[in-house]
Amino acid sequence: MRRRTALGYGAAALGAMGLTLFVGWWRVDGPGAPEAVASLPLPLTEMDFRLTDHEGQPVGPETLVGRPTMVFFGFTFCPDVCPTTLSDISGWLDALGEDGGQMNVVFITVDPDRDTVEAMAEYVGYFHPAIRGWTGAQDQIARAAEGFRASYERVPTDGGDYTMNHTASVFLFDAAGGFVSMIDYHEPREFAVPKIRRALEEETEGAT
Repeated sequence: MRRRTALGYGAAALGAMGLTLFVGWWRVDGPGAPEAVASLPLPLTEMDFRLTDHEGQPVGPETLVGRPTMVFFGFTFCPDVCPTTLSDISGWLDALGEDGGQMNVVFITVDPDRDTVEAMAEYVGYFHPAIRGWTGAQDQIARAAEGFRASYERVPTDGGDYTMNHTASVFLFDAAGGFVSMIDYHEPREFAVPKIRRALEEETEGAT
């Protein structure tokens, strides 16, 4: 009898422990976990930076509000990630057809010392014509990256040169300037394009 009671208590204790662990997982790592708000990009309407596009026109976050937006940080001397991602973006825009014309698509340099307006104009010319290149002063690039929660750093290389490490994902916003999603580096088109359509649909819903 005592053994049966002890086993019953042990089973109850294990059950309670399992429930506690499950609840802990749910709140910390599972579906019930709160979003890490500090790591999410700010709404475009709350950002504050001043840059110049590849045609020499002043631009800022307010330039992007009113249409769904894709933003990618990189640099023109980038050996693989940047040209690959901009080629992917070009493919996504082609897949969207006429809907792609409703979007802002911006490539912001993290290497303004080398990426002048002229350099950006030449570089984006190799990709989809909807892609705009933005550059500017170092402090303004830093302010933009802070708002988007993007990271970058200058890394010395042999011979006294340098390269740049940077966030490789594409930031996606809706027409109101709210963050929608990230599109990861090398994300397949069958996953990326529906995310973009979601931002386009949010624009349509907001207009009705």
